Amino acid sequence: MTENGAPGVLIDVLRVFCGPDGRHGNALGVVREGSALPDEAARQALAKELGFSETVFVDDPERGAVDIYTPGLRLPFAGHPLVGAAWLLDIDVLELAVGDVFARQDGEFTWVTARPEWAPPRTLRQYASAAEVEALDVPEPGEWVYAWGWEDEAAGRVRARAFPGRGDGIDEDEATGAAALLLTAQLGRALNITQGKGSQLLTAPGPDDTIELGGRVRLERILPS
Repeated sequence: MTENGAPGVLIDVLRVFCGPDGRHGNALGVVREGSALPDEAARQALAKELGFSETVFVDDPERGAVDIYTPGLRLPFAGHPLVGAAWLLDIDVLELAVGDVFARQDGEFTWVTARPEWAPPRTLRQYASAAEVEALDVPEPGEWVYAWGWEDEAAGRVRARAFPGRGDGIDEDEATGAAALLLTAQLGRALNITQGKGSQLLTAPGPDDTIELGGRVRLERILPS
């Protein structure tokens, strides 16, 4: 049992936005029995102890009501936790305070539809080439930076890295759905993003200024709380 956990609660550890070979992806903790940790302080403590970039607490699996935390704060919206939760719960709608997020399965990909204005502010910083992005060092804590450059502009292929700048132990985020939404909204086109060590995120503009965000998900392990 983790120090801040609840007896008998299991934590599904997923990898979200895996590459074509099934590797990489961003680790995500999902607490299916969110009612076992009903208060915000207990959830924040567990998210900090687990140390994933985000942890999801499922408040109602049938309605898809979920609550998202980083190691340092609660988030109203985040991309990779929602793709992971949609895959794990196998439902069509996820309920958030900001609005409903629609989900679908398409072969090996899980997709969610969201609005870019739900995403937290990010600094989108373009570099002249993918090689420049790859060569970047982790910056000092400060602003949240999504560094990106074209691998193949005609094909919509992007190389990206994400630096949260929070000082909470997450120096680089392996795969960041919210930032991908913002970049897609800025560029106004579908993107195929390689982020981090080899994660893959797909995006596509949808109707009414929505954006679809898709990726592969796999179950890595199950942890006792």
